[in-house]
Amino acid sequence: MSENSNSFTSAFRKFLVNEKLDSRYREKLLAESWESLVGKPIASRTSSLYISNKILFVKLTSAPLKQELNNNKDKVKSLLETDFGDLFTDLRFI
Repeated sequence: MSENSNSFTSAFRKFLVNEKLDSRYREKLLAESWESLVGKPIASRTSSLYISNKILFVKLTSAPLKQELNNNKDKVKSLLETDFGDLFTDLRFI
């Protein structure tokens, strides 16, 4: 069963790369993983996130949180780079 799972995963990855959907899929995966990556308090105050021109934009509903995250931008970026660093080169809180 594990071998079938690995071959399916490999085939799925190849399909995504061949159809040039890999980065879009990983962007959606980042959005789905947002709460587990940054925690519920930050995720509940995030209205949207998207990537444009290799910049990750995070739209927040709280001005104090936006300021706090801007002050700790490097820490947040390093946290996200572990799994999604190839998707973006900069991070902006809006």
